[in-house]
Amino acid sequence: MNFTYPKTEKLKSKITIGLLFTEGKSVSKYPLRLVYKAGSFDESEKIKMGVSVSKKNFKKAVDRNYFKRVLRETYRLNKHLLIDNLDQPYSFMFFYQTKDRLTYEEINIKTIQLFEKFIAQNSKKPEPESDSISEI
Repeated sequence: MNFTYPKTEKLKSKITIGLLFTEGKSVSKYPLRLVYKAGSFDESEKIKMGVSVSKKNFKKAVDRNYFKRVLRETYRLNKHLLIDNLDQPYSFMFFYQTKDRLTYEEINIKTIQLFEKFIAQNSKKPEPESDSISEI
Protein backbone atom coordinates (compact mmCIF):
# COMPACT_ATOMS: atom_id res chain seq x y z
CA MET A 1 0.00 0.00 0.00
CA ASN A 2 1.14 3.49 -0.80
CA PHE A 3 0.55 5.82 2.18
CA THR A 4 1.55 9.05 0.47
CA TYR A 5 -0.29 12.23 -0.42
CA PRO A 6 1.60 13.45 -3.49
CA LYS A 7 1.19 16.82 -5.14
CA THR A 8 -0.59 15.18 -8.10
CA GLU A 9 -3.34 14.02 -5.73
CA LYS A 10 -4.06 17.47 -4.31
CA LEU A 11 -7.12 19.31 -5.56
CA LYS A 12 -5.96 22.74 -6.73
CA SER A 13 -8.06 23.54 -9.80
CA LYS A 14 -10.55 26.36 -9.19
CA ILE A 15 -12.70 25.01 -12.03
CA THR A 16 -12.88 21.53 -10.50
CA ILE A 17 -13.59 22.97 -7.04
CA GLY A 18 -16.37 25.09 -8.55
CA LEU A 19 -17.85 22.01 -10.24
CA LEU A 20 -17.76 20.15 -6.94
CA PHE A 21 -19.91 22.78 -5.27
CA THR A 22 -22.36 23.19 -8.15
CA GLU A 23 -22.73 19.60 -9.38
CA GLY A 24 -21.19 17.49 -6.62
CA LYS A 25 -22.92 15.14 -4.22
CA SER A 26 -22.13 14.81 -0.57
CA VAL A 27 -21.98 12.27 2.22
CA SER A 28 -21.66 13.13 5.92
CA LYS A 29 -20.60 11.49 9.14
CA TYR A 30 -20.61 14.02 11.97
CA PRO A 31 -18.47 16.16 12.09
CA LEU A 32 -17.01 15.35 8.66
CA ARG A 33 -18.44 15.89 5.19
CA LEU A 34 -17.19 14.61 1.86
CA VAL A 35 -18.30 16.38 -1.32
CA TYR A 36 -17.51 14.38 -4.44
CA LYS A 37 -17.90 14.34 -8.19
CA ALA A 38 -16.95 11.57 -10.59
CA GLY A 39 -14.57 12.12 -13.50
CA SER A 40 -13.78 15.82 -13.04
CA PHE A 41 -10.18 15.79 -14.26
CA ASP A 42 -8.01 14.36 -17.04
CA GLU A 43 -5.06 12.82 -15.23
CA SER A 44 -3.93 9.29 -14.44
CA GLU A 45 -4.63 9.73 -10.72
CA LYS A 46 -7.78 8.07 -9.39
CA ILE A 47 -8.38 10.72 -6.72
CA LYS A 48 -8.05 14.47 -6.28
CA MET A 49 -8.55 15.52 -2.66
CA GLY A 50 -8.82 18.90 -0.98
CA VAL A 51 -9.44 19.70 2.69
CA SER A 52 -11.19 22.64 4.30
CA VAL A 53 -11.95 23.94 7.78
CA SER A 54 -14.34 26.85 8.17
CA LYS A 55 -13.15 30.21 9.44
CA LYS A 56 -16.60 30.54 11.00
CA ASN A 57 -15.84 27.62 13.35
CA PHE A 58 -12.17 28.38 14.06
CA LYS A 59 -11.19 32.04 14.02
CA LYS A 60 -7.47 31.43 14.50
CA ALA A 61 -5.48 30.19 11.51
CA VAL A 62 -3.43 28.02 13.86
CA ASP A 63 -6.53 26.04 14.79
CA ARG A 64 -7.74 25.74 11.18
CA ASN A 65 -4.31 24.57 10.05
CA TYR A 66 -4.17 21.96 12.82
CA PHE A 67 -7.47 20.40 11.76
CA LYS A 68 -6.49 20.54 8.08
CA ARG A 69 -3.29 18.65 8.94
CA VAL A 70 -5.31 16.06 10.85
CA LEU A 71 -7.76 15.66 7.94
CA ARG A 72 -4.91 15.23 5.45
CA GLU A 73 -3.24 12.67 7.71
CA THR A 74 -6.41 10.61 8.26
CA TYR A 75 -7.05 10.71 4.51
CA ARG A 76 -3.48 9.64 3.75
CA LEU A 77 -3.70 6.64 6.08
CA ASN A 78 -7.16 5.54 4.93
CA LYS A 79 -7.24 6.43 1.23
CA HIS A 80 -6.71 2.77 0.32
CA LEU A 81 -10.37 2.24 1.31
CA LEU A 82 -11.39 4.63 -1.47
CA ILE A 83 -8.85 3.64 -4.12
CA ASP A 84 -9.58 -0.09 -3.82
CA ASN A 85 -13.30 0.49 -4.41
CA LEU A 86 -13.32 3.16 -7.15
CA ASP A 87 -13.92 2.29 -10.76
CA GLN A 88 -13.42 5.81 -12.14
CA PRO A 89 -11.60 9.00 -11.11
CA TYR A 90 -13.20 11.14 -8.40
CA SER A 91 -12.66 14.64 -7.04
CA PHE A 92 -13.24 15.13 -3.30
CA MET A 93 -13.43 17.99 -0.82
CA PHE A 94 -13.11 16.92 2.80
CA PHE A 95 -14.64 19.23 5.44
CA TYR A 96 -14.43 19.49 9.21
CA GLN A 97 -17.76 21.07 10.16
CA THR A 98 -18.02 21.73 13.87
CA LYS A 99 -16.60 23.91 16.62
CA ASP A 100 -16.00 20.80 18.72
CA ARG A 101 -12.33 19.91 19.08
CA LEU A 102 -12.25 16.16 18.50
CA THR A 103 -9.06 14.20 19.11
CA TYR A 104 -7.03 12.70 16.28
CA GLU A 105 -8.28 9.19 17.14
CA GLU A 106 -11.93 10.29 17.01
CA ILE A 107 -11.41 12.03 13.68
CA ASN A 108 -9.62 8.97 12.29
CA ILE A 109 -12.52 6.68 13.28
CA LYS A 110 -15.05 9.10 11.75
CA THR A 111 -12.97 9.29 8.55
CA ILE A 112 -13.04 5.50 8.17
CA GLN A 113 -16.81 5.49 8.78
CA LEU A 114 -17.28 8.31 6.25
CA PHE A 115 -15.23 6.52 3.57
CA GLU A 116 -17.17 3.29 4.18
CA LYS A 117 -20.45 5.19 3.90
CA PHE A 118 -19.27 6.73 0.60
CA ILE A 119 -18.29 3.30 -0.74
CA ALA A 120 -21.62 1.78 0.29
CA GLN A 121 -23.51 4.65 -1.34
CA ASN A 122 -21.59 4.47 -4.62
CA SER A 123 -21.09 0.73 -5.00
CA LYS A 124 -24.79 0.09 -5.44
CA LYS A 125 -25.07 -1.14 -8.96
CA PRO A 126 -28.31 -0.20 -10.68
CA GLU A 127 -30.43 -3.25 -11.34
CA PRO A 128 -31.07 -3.98 -15.00
CA GLU A 129 -34.46 -2.85 -16.13
CA SER A 130 -36.68 -5.70 -17.11
CA ASP A 131 -38.91 -5.29 -20.09
CA SER A 132 -42.45 -6.10 -19.05
CA ILE A 133 -43.77 -6.16 -22.57
CA SER A 134 -45.60 -9.39 -23.09
CA GLU A 135 -46.12 -10.88 -26.48
CA ILE A 136 -49.71 -11.36 -27.54
